[in-house]
Amino acid sequence: MQLTQSRPRDARIPSAGNTLHGDLVVSPGAAGVVLFAHGSGSSRHSSRNRFVAGALQQAGLATLLFDLLTETEEERDRYTGQHRFDIPLLAERLVDATEWLAQERDTSGLPVGYFGASTGSAAALIAAAKLRDRIGAVVSRGGRPDLADAALPSVKAPTLLIVGGADGGVIDLNEQAYARLACEKKLTIVPRASHLFEEPGTLEAVAQAASGWFREHFDRTRSQGAA
Repeated sequence: MQLTQSRPRDARIPSAGNTLHGDLVVSPGAAGVVLFAHGSGSSRHSSRNRFVAGALQQAGLATLLFDLLTETEEERDRYTGQHRFDIPLLAERLVDATEWLAQERDTSGLPVGYFGASTGSAAALIAAAKLRDRIGAVVSRGGRPDLADAALPSVKAPTLLIVGGADGGVIDLNEQAYARLACEKKLTIVPRASHLFEEPGTLEAVAQAASGWFREHFDRTRSQGAA
């Protein structure tokens, strides 16, 4: 499905007295909306996540890329690293962003999914465990789902773990997390890909797998809702 790409609009998301900034893209007839949870030390400007977001938009999905930390927190984290591994905080920010989308005219009623990278994958899974049936699907790219720990068995959303074939240590951690997930699940290993999926064609493989996973499960959610 090829769609005319809509222009992003500024998103200002309230969270425990703070304001988180993001970019929301909603094309007419979007089948669902995907929130991006970036990894440690990254932001909504991540070129890799923006590439995947563009592919999801072309597949008929709305996307929200947003900063999980405030500007002050990002500045502090740049020197101390104290927030990037605060997974419970990042998960709460995802929950707050999900609640914000539920109140927005263009996204209320749409199936919701999470795309997490690195430590953002753990935050996505913890948030999905908390929101349960409200989350339609989760995709992790080169993530650390193992950091979701006790939340893993409570995740109900269909979950796709994507790992690079040359990312040995992370493959093991994903396999351990995969074994603890009790939901519909799939583990995909992209051949020759390193942790950042910088090799030619590897990020395209991630985008294709993620688009297919979200569309399949969002379409299923919509059909069940119409039944």
